[in-house]
Amino acid sequence: MRVLAVGDPFMPVSTFTSALATLGEAVLVTEMQIENAAAPPPRTASEELLREYAGDPANMVAAVAGHDIVVVHGAPITAEVLDAASLRLVCCARGGPVNVDVAAATDRGIPVTNSPGKNAEAVAELTLTFALMLIRGVPGSVRFLLSGGKHADSAFEGGQFIGGEAASATLGLVGLGYVGRAVAVRARALGFTVLAHDPVPPDIVPAGVSLVGFDELLARSDIVSVHARASAGNQHLFGSAAFARMRRGSYFINTARESLVDEDALLAALTGGALAGAALDVVERQADGGRHPLLDLPNVVITPHIAGATRETLRRGAEMVVESVGQVVAGQEPGYLLNPDYRARKAAVS
Repeated sequence: MRVLAVGDPFMPVSTFTSALATLGEAVLVTEMQIENAAAPPPRTASEELLREYAGDPANMVAAVAGHDIVVVHGAPITAEVLDAASLRLVCCARGGPVNVDVAAATDRGIPVTNSPGKNAEAVAELTLTFALMLIRGVPGSVRFLLSGGKHADSAFEGGQFIGGEAASATLGLVGLGYVGRAVAVRARALGFTVLAHDPVPPDIVPAGVSLVGFDELLARSDIVSVHARASAGNQHLFGSAAFARMRRGSYFINTARESLVDEDALLAALTGGALAGAALDVVERQADGGRHPLLDLPNVVITPHIAGATRETLRRGAEMVVESVGQVVAGQEPGYLLNPDYRARKAAVS
């Protein structure tokens, strides 16, 4: 079976091909590497539907011809790409395949799989790193030195940076999916009291975690960490009203999506003293392309969307893709299936 494996600046094609090698002669792999993530403006209705994709869809149309399966991370899979080959499977090594026109694949009777939870371990670790940094005052103490402050000669001079410990803090998790659960388990091991809220009752609640309402979580937590999947219904879930309901002097963490936060409201809460600090792995781009104002606050740490950027995350994503490919090669339905409705359409067009 011919497989087109497409790498991008985040996930190199070699990660896919190394994993696909475990299938031996059952697959013949063609490699394609997208070196530049820049993409042209959308030219088709299908391209309009995609987000966060790397490269030109036209190049994918040219490359996919003659293949049975295509595996990608961030490469665009449009209706035009799907029409350029008789595909039996599309695999996307992401939790949210926003670069794939899943509806178009379903209409054509093509199954689409993803890799749910592949980055949960990495995101959870960064979240806990942020939580500990905030309660220990790391952002402010680092900036103190960077701005010319004197390095302490004795333990007494560290008194201005007295912080807290995990066992004395309550961590509130908004969202208890793969990442939220991974954070909860680690937080409990460190001694945090853990509260969680999820509008959809989770199937699994880690030991020691208390499920509460959203307002109760905000009122009781020393740190609120967001792990919700972005949707049209929860844009700016954290705005002025939510920040006003949080404990005065509490902390805020976002390692999920920037659309979940009204950053003007967050800036006001931080500068006004309602919140003691924040740690963010995602922020909105400034309309004028300028420097983000949150970067200049001494009680804020921002990282450039690195939460899932680990070698282990890439490996897990590739392994989950290969699992699905292997199942199709063996004549089985793939796991991690996103569009079970493809079966009815496939039957209709067969």
